Amino acid sequence: MMELEHTVRLIALYAIPGIFAITLHEAAHGYAARHFGDFTAYQAGRITLNPIRHIDAMGTIVIPILILIASQGKIAFGWAKPVPVDFGRLRNPKRDMLWVAAAGPGANLLMAILWTFVIKAMQGVPPNYFTEPIVLMAHGGIIINAVLMVLNLLPLPPLDGGRIAVSLLPHRLAYRFARIEPFGMIILIVLMFLGVLNVVRLPFVNLFIAALASAFNI
Repeated sequence: MMELEHTVRLIALYAIPGIFAITLHEAAHGYAARHFGDFTAYQAGRITLNPIRHIDAMGTIVIPILILIASQGKIAFGWAKPVPVDFGRLRNPKRDMLWVAAAGPGANLLMAILWTFVIKAMQGVPPNYFTEPIVLMAHGGIIINAVLMVLNLLPLPPLDGGRIAVSLLPHRLAYRFARIEPFGMIILIVLMFLGVLNVVRLPFVNLFIAALASAFNI
């Protein structure tokens, strides 16, 4: 019963940072795409910081909650509606693809830093009714954004890291590597269930969080 109460509390505290982490990641792709000449997301009304425009009922709400409950608050996973990007409309598709793809993890990096500022600010506030939940929410924001950033930087299409790799590889290798994309999510899910994903991802997540804690002395 206590574990369930703890998990419900985590869900309540992680809801705001989780929704913003997922949805602003997608919005950042749209902003970058518009900057480099593709107005597809803009025309679809997806160039906005309003999370409601990016929320996917199953991927942003239902599945993350079920995973948190099943893992007793130890695992968080979810997604938002993908922002439509037509790479062919970019002014320099192969080069600009890198920046459009990197915008999502970049947004998560900035949000992790902002949540770290929140914790730092709370250290200077006398303890009261609000400080503990705010600090816990900020910790959740750091963890969620770190996980999303590292996950999306994995060099596997259609993840952002895969698109960055396609942008950087020579044309012939990029073409061959891009052909993995239809199978990318299947590969990712298999790696997750086999536990390989955590083995690869967790050291980078922990290193990033430790670096933030050291930089801000928290």
